[in-house]
Amino acid sequence: MNMKERAERGFDAVQAELHTISQWMYDNPEIAYEEFETSARLVAFLADNGFSVDYPAWGLDTSFNAVAGTEGPEVIICAEYDALPEVGHACGHNIIATAALGAGVALAPLAAELGVRIRVLGTPAEEEGGGKVDLIEAGAFQGAAAAMMIHPAPFDVVDKNYLAVSHIDVEFSGKESHAALAPQLGINALDAAVQAYNNISMLRQTLYPTDKIHGVITYGGGVPNVIPAFTSMSWYVRAATKVRLDELYEQAMACFQAAATATGCTLEVKSRGHAYTDLRADPTLVELYAQNSAALGRPLGRGADEDPGAAGSTDMGNVSYELPSIHPMLDIHSGGAANHQKAFAAHTTTPDGQAAIRDGALSMAYTVIDLCEGNRWDELGL
Repeated sequence: MNMKERAERGFDAVQAELHTISQWMYDNPEIAYEEFETSARLVAFLADNGFSVDYPAWGLDTSFNAVAGTEGPEVIICAEYDALPEVGHACGHNIIATAALGAGVALAPLAAELGVRIRVLGTPAEEEGGGKVDLIEAGAFQGAAAAMMIHPAPFDVVDKNYLAVSHIDVEFSGKESHAALAPQLGINALDAAVQAYNNISMLRQTLYPTDKIHGVITYGGGVPNVIPAFTSMSWYVRAATKVRLDELYEQAMACFQAAATATGCTLEVKSRGHAYTDLRADPTLVELYAQNSAALGRPLGRGADEDPGAAGSTDMGNVSYELPSIHPMLDIHSGGAANHQKAFAAHTTTPDGQAAIRDGALSMAYTVIDLCEGNRWDELGL
């Protein structure tokens, strides 16, 4: 029996339990940095399946570090498990986490023979905050040869385009007054927020298709007859590269400052969490993963064939700037529902969602086996 057959047998032994965990995560979603029960359940599974586990790890209460193997290059398999407010696991992190566990268990018994170290890394707060950036800063990725994960989607793409993003909160402060009796004594912070929104809307006509700026007013005032003295907004600024993001960020700041100047308000801008970079998929990992996925009956498209502006963002992009990485997208055939919709969340526990767990776990495991058996480590890196 060859290594890939042995890896498949190892995965098959835990497949039913992985489905149970995925369903449990769907039923018990936990948001960013609050994934206490979820991380504990994942850790228990890994410990029961031969991993040496540190938990909590890397200075984060809900991160974990699970290791198998003692010698050779190290491959990190990233497990995401935070959910979204209100819509739960509508980005399918229950699939991501269980595919990571499955890949780890498939590889762990083979690590010594392959001459590789496998690390399943618990990465909290992808949806809000950027847990992987916290982990980068803590040294969690230092010295590793490669990192990988999979992500469910309404399509199959091995090297999906991802945009760099900054998350910012914008606040305007003015002066309250009676809106009818003495409006001349007020400084209207709602006018500033509305003007800022309109400024961004006018900026959009001059942007590249891959530039994205979108926001909401999170507080616009209390009652109609009091001129609002304070308003707040939340914005995402996205671009195809970190360099372009820095340029676009300054343009957005000019829109906010112009609104403050025009209305006489003061402006405060606060970063929320970490900025995410674009994602640079490693060509060798792309090649190997695509071959293995096709062999399992799941051929994958290429990001170069997609609309580059039809993209989200991920903190796995930051990881890809630290070491060779891959982040394939796997179709769960969600019937027209897209990520971040409740219908997509519901589809993660169907047979199509379970197929993504299997295909993702085995394709990652097989890719690691190919790296080892072909001694292709020196080919990694852009």
